[in-house]
Amino acid sequence: MAEFSWKIKNKLKLSRARTGIISTPHGNIETPAFIFCATKAALKSFSTLDAKKNNTQIILSNTYHLMLQPGSNLISKHGGLHKFIGWDGPMLTDSGGFQIFSLGHGSVADEIKGRKINSNNKKSLLTLSEDGAIFKSYIDGKNHLLTPEKSIKVQRDLGADLIVVFDECTPFNVDKDYTFHSMLRSHRWANRSINAFNSKIEYEPKKGSAGFQEIYGIIQGGIYKDLREESIDFNQSKLDTFGIAIGGSLGSNKEQMKEIVKFTASKLNNNHPIHLLGIGDPIDIWEFVEYGIDTFDCVSPTRLARHGAALVKGKKSKINLKNLEFKESLRPIDENCDCYTCKNFTLSYLHHLFAAKEVLGLQLLTNHNIFFMNELMSTIRNSIQNNNFEKTRNEWLDR
Repeated sequence: MAEFSWKIKNKLKLSRARTGIISTPHGNIETPAFIFCATKAALKSFSTLDAKKNNTQIILSNTYHLMLQPGSNLISKHGGLHKFIGWDGPMLTDSGGFQIFSLGHGSVADEIKGRKINSNNKKSLLTLSEDGAIFKSYIDGKNHLLTPEKSIKVQRDLGADLIVVFDECTPFNVDKDYTFHSMLRSHRWANRSINAFNSKIEYEPKKGSAGFQEIYGIIQGGIYKDLREESIDFNQSKLDTFGIAIGGSLGSNKEQMKEIVKFTASKLNNNHPIHLLGIGDPIDIWEFVEYGIDTFDCVSPTRLARHGAALVKGKKSKINLKNLEFKESLRPIDENCDCYTCKNFTLSYLHHLFAAKEVLGLQLLTNHNIFFMNELMSTIRNSIQNNNFEKTRNEWLDR
């Protein structure tokens, strides 16, 4: 049996920051690490070869989208996502629960972070019950039922190294009673997910189309610390998983988000790699690594690039290349950045590409943002290893 393992390498004495190695059949992941989102089996405007050249370790794809198009059976016939997208490194798939939340409440990141939602957003969730979720496909309008068993079946077809239990991602604007009952249902769904993962239906237990897999549980409980503690206890003592993810609503503002993540991470033992779902702001990553988070995923680096924003060091964290101030700038995004974009092109040229609506602008900026995030994680890992995390963070933020 192909082996998965989690090993902590270095740990700071004054915080929970640590480096580690997640070993998978498709390679090792040096942590802390960032997972880039290839939601529909593609890094938008960017190839997996280019992602590898920019030191990407692991890619995430989405169960909900891929079960609708092109269908998990077709991907399974290719031998899994790795062969389908031409990627030989580790992969992770989510469970579709995040999309259930999005469909049911009409928003995704805004609701998770407590911001006001757009009531005009189209809501496609028809029924949410103990069995699962019935929703209307955004592609052809057909109804689909997604259950814990179906989510795991799809994820086994997709064949990612790391998969996730099925859950409902509760929003901020629901009350504690709803959050409590949703959490308990997600716990029951988690047990059903594990049972399906350990079953011998089409595949051997713990195996998918590309070989052996491992699974993550998800901590729910919203902004309520007592519910978080109950979910932590469930995941650590009653659920047999390789890793643990922190999910659900993280509050109405950044301070509340930090408080919930810090509280949750502080209660976790060292037996599992810890993943924080859907968070990718570089400044936040510094803080959450200090709390003990090992891996992150977010669409923001590539999404920002498509909108003309380049990630930069410092408290500003990003610049908008569409701004007129860059029209005649002959310097690169960052003179100290070793990415292909910064080594070869000026801000003026990049500004021109977006003004002219040239696709090359998206590609070059995506290249920079992916390189930037991987370089950030490498800098963080080195600072922990060299025991100068705080000094390195301050220097990075003061740029």
